[in-house]
Amino acid sequence: MTNAKGGTGKTTVAINVAGALGERSRDVLFVDLDPQGNATEGLGLLDEYDAAPPTLFDVLTDGDQRDRIGDLVVEHPEMDVVPSNIDMLQAERELTIADLVARATALAAVSDEYDYVVVDSPPFYGKLTDTGIFATRNILVPALTEASSERAIELLIDQMTALESQTGIAVDTLGVVANRVETTGEDETMLEWFETVFADDPVWRVRKRVALQRAFSAGQSLFEYDPSVDMADVFLSIGADLDRQFGYAEVTA
Repeated sequence: MTNAKGGTGKTTVAINVAGALGERSRDVLFVDLDPQGNATEGLGLLDEYDAAPPTLFDVLTDGDQRDRIGDLVVEHPEMDVVPSNIDMLQAERELTIADLVARATALAAVSDEYDYVVVDSPPFYGKLTDTGIFATRNILVPALTEASSERAIELLIDQMTALESQTGIAVDTLGVVANRVETTGEDETMLEWFETVFADDPVWRVRKRVALQRAFSAGQSLFEYDPSVDMADVFLSIGADLDRQFGYAEVTA
C-alpha cells in the first residue's frame, strides 16, 4: 500500500482491505513499515509501538536478527500484525539500498504462513518504502480525487520505474482505491483521470464515511466495527478482485 502524498487515508484503506481479506477467510499478516506507527495505532496496538527491543527496527537493520520477524507477530482479532515501533524513526538513516535484498528476505520469512501480507508503507519515498515494494512486488494505490493527486501518481510511477531499474524486479499495480470520494466536478474529473492512467487496473471508489474513522479509533476495520456500513461492500469487492488476481478460489457460503 503506497502513495507518498500524505493525507490520502492510506492506512485506513490498508486496514480495511486487510479486514476484507480476513472476512473472505484469508489468513492475513499486516506489516506496519511506517515509522509513525499509524496502522499500529489504528489496530489498537499502541503499547507495541513503545515495546522494548527486539523490534521491527532490529530485524531490518541488524543482520543477526533478520530471522526473528516471526517473534514480532502480534495477534489481532482480525489479522496478525507486525507492529511498527518508535525505534523505526531512526531506520531510514540506518538502511542502504545495497542491503535491500536481505531486508526484503526478512519480511518474506513468514509469508508462507499467510495467504496475504499487507504492507503499509510510510507516506514518503525512501528505503523503507523500497523495502516493502521489493518484498511484495505488488502495489495497491490509495489516492484522493483532487488535482494534487496527479503529481503524486506521476511521482509514484517514476519511483516504481527507478526501483525496477535499480533492482531488476517487476512491480505489478493491483489497482487504485479512490478514497474519500464526493460528488463534485473535481472528483468526477479525477476519477476519469484515474481510469485513463490505470486503464488496465481496477479503480474502486470509497466514499467519505465517519464510520471509517470511528473504526480506526476503535482499533478495528469496518468488518469488526460495523459491517452494515455501505463502504464495507466496496472493500469486499477489493478483496474479491485481489483473490481473482492471485488465483484464490471464490469464497463459498
